[in-house]
Amino acid sequence: MSKESDTIKARLQSPEPIRWLFAGDSITHGALHTMGWRDYVELFGERVRWELQRRRDCIIKTAISGWRITDIHDDLEWSVLQHRPHIVSINVGMNDCAAGLDGRDAFEKKYLDVLKIIHDKTAAVILLHTPNRILPADTERAPFLPDYACAVREVAAKTNAVIVDHFNAWESFEKNAWMPYLLSDAIHPNECGHRLMNKTLLQTLDTWDEKTLTGKLLIPSPPEP
Repeated sequence: MSKESDTIKARLQSPEPIRWLFAGDSITHGALHTMGWRDYVELFGERVRWELQRRRDCIIKTAISGWRITDIHDDLEWSVLQHRPHIVSINVGMNDCAAGLDGRDAFEKKYLDVLKIIHDKTAAVILLHTPNRILPADTERAPFLPDYACAVREVAAKTNAVIVDHFNAWESFEKNAWMPYLLSDAIHPNECGHRLMNKTLLQTLDTWDEKTLTGKLLIPSPPEP
């Protein structure tokens, strides 16, 4: 376990409240495609603030549909810094990858710029999310999304951020043609997709429990090969 993961684990065991800040695009925003169900940030809040009884923790979501890493960079003071977060979670790449392979280096550079500013101005621990897998029907994104997921992993490695790897977590669903059970359209997670994202986040933080109410929510499982 990394030093940053240890720091989060220690904070979760401390009585001192935590300000969690979730930035990103429409997937973190939970807009439209959740059809009224809780998104992964809301499920995470239920797990932390109720099931773990961390009632004074603040779950702050500033994600906006359509955003890329450049949008977060340009709005960093309002969307992140003003909240003085203890833990910053960033989930982008889905919209960025539409720029193709030519845009990957710029994506990684801007991401590193964002994290440098956060590190310079706060003591926050950073969580970086790879995008979820998508259907090939989205021809603008599908060919390039794996490369951008790799770019997020590389940014995390360079900055010692904690990586929440949704792209890897969805691999068995893609191999078994079960992606439609997790998606509302070609790219946006439905309620089941958000439950899987929440599970991956909680497993990364060693706080997943399948016996709890949030842990018992239906996540379809692909058949064994």
